[in-house]
Amino acid sequence: MPNTTNFSHIYVEKGAEEYPDTQRICRRFSQAQVISVDDYKHIFNRPNQRFQAQKRSMKLILAVKKDHFLYPGSGYAPDFGYDAFYYSAQMFNCVYNCDYCYLQGMYTSGNLVIFVNHEAYTAAADERLAAAGRLYLCVSYDTDLLAFENVLPLCRRWIEFGRTRSNLLIEIRTKSANFDAIAELDPIPNAVLAWTLSPAAVSGQYESRTPPLAARLAAAREALAAGWPVRVCFDPVLRIENWQERYAELIDSTFAAIDPAGVFDCCIGAFRMNAEYLKRIRRQREDSDILYFPYTRQGNTVSYADDQEAEMLAFMSKRLATYLPAEKIIVHRALSGDES
Repeated sequence: MPNTTNFSHIYVEKGAEEYPDTQRICRRFSQAQVISVDDYKHIFNRPNQRFQAQKRSMKLILAVKKDHFLYPGSGYAPDFGYDAFYYSAQMFNCVYNCDYCYLQGMYTSGNLVIFVNHEAYTAAADERLAAAGRLYLCVSYDTDLLAFENVLPLCRRWIEFGRTRSNLLIEIRTKSANFDAIAELDPIPNAVLAWTLSPAAVSGQYESRTPPLAARLAAAREALAAGWPVRVCFDPVLRIENWQERYAELIDSTFAAIDPAGVFDCCIGAFRMNAEYLKRIRRQREDSDILYFPYTRQGNTVSYADDQEAEMLAFMSKRLATYLPAEKIIVHRALSGDES
């Protein structure tokens, strides 16, 4: 759930006022000051904003998306074998604030934008699905929808949308423990709930506001028991002190908590980011050592040196192989993101 110190102000773009989601959110935060704006970009895209200062007390910006409802999936994320890989960006920014997150280099504002015309997104998905025949759609890509589900039930809507479209594979990626928000829904085989899991040394230091590992694992276990496809994501793997010991413990703890035989698949990848995003982040903050590791730049991508990345992914793959068959271990390498 969002922090109660957030959302003291709600900026509503002209034209968004009468949408049911706008009214729902304004009722939910009835004490917030509501401010009308001509265009959400006048607030969200202003220059010289302080991303981290805004993250300490986020404001909501409600708007109507005019175009570009789906985007081609980035090479920084695995496509799991789908030629048609897209993501929807119905929310900009995230209620969490991970130190290594690319959003702080991608956006000038730390505030949260919600586009209230959900039907335009599903219409775009139907159009793309008709053109491609089969579609992999990440709906929680530049945000964490499940963490916000109690405010706006977007995960529920996408699941119900996918229920009648078997050739659409939906991924809902999350660091939340909020499975209860959708627990009463009947599971469908084409909506994958994907939990990003990190060692306590990472989540405690670098993943601000996120639930601890035990809470995420409990949620994933509940989802698996209820019949949902559950994806386990060890991504990004960070080269912290004693990283091998930390990640070995993480993998062992994960599969002590959830049955590996029931897992849909598992993806792993080392830290990687668009080089320009990291440059912008470093200009804004000096408070996180993970941002100042001597990464290597190749093309538009910064990540660990080739030998370091290879060592990390080989270690993770070998450890995971004690629990999962090879076909369920999806390895994503940094340079496949160089296109972005």
